[in-house]
Amino acid sequence: MGLLECCARCLVGAPFASLVATGLCFFGVALFCGCGHEALTGTEKLIETYFSKNYQDYEYLINVIHAFQYVIYGTASFFFLYGALLLAEGFYTTGAVRQIFGDYKTTICGKGLSATFVGITYALTVVWLLVFACSAVPVYIYFNTWTTCQSIASPSKTSASIGSLCADARMYGVLPWNAFPGKVCGSNLLSICKTAEFQMTFHLFIAAFVGAAATLVSLLTFMIAATYNFAVLKLMGRGTKF
Repeated sequence: MGLLECCARCLVGAPFASLVATGLCFFGVALFCGCGHEALTGTEKLIETYFSKNYQDYEYLINVIHAFQYVIYGTASFFFLYGALLLAEGFYTTGAVRQIFGDYKTTICGKGLSATFVGITYALTVVWLLVFACSAVPVYIYFNTWTTCQSIASPSKTSASIGSLCADARMYGVLPWNAFPGKVCGSNLLSICKTAEFQMTFHLFIAAFVGAAATLVSLLTFMIAATYNFAVLKLMGRGTKF
């Protein structure tokens, strides 16, 4: 067998959908976890500096942020491992599907393992939909704050007085209602929006949101590819050792 012929056979059996999904998964998880971790740290600093003078007001928030950061470490480790397993499973099932009418056969164990991956990936996709929705919340909060700052910077574009334009962290449940000051208004808010901490944190949350979206697309791709391969193995497979 020539080199070109050998390469052609390898390419035919390559799980291109799983390869694309794995790349998206690794990219999305790295972006979500890395940027999300730093964005939470930036949020903690902004709250401490501008929105509350009493540590007791944001002590619970800091504990939640630290808990989320530890969850991020676990999420990154799990998805990198699970992505590698899905890629390996993609190579197996794609090879079996490509040669389904030949001598390559799959056992009940192989089919069961494929079905297990389909079920786990489906459950992860549903869970990640919630993560994706939650990652949009801080983007929404920071965007509202940024929009308010734009109104303060251009008073001719709004009928409200500058002093009445505020960002209230208590309104979003970030701080308790008895936190002081809890909100920042007018020119003070505009000065916060111009700081490097605010700008960086805002963009980091946007990047984390994009990473969550990329991870969701990768899970959907994994699920579609795995479901298709399993269906072919189940319906048309004639029963290699696995």
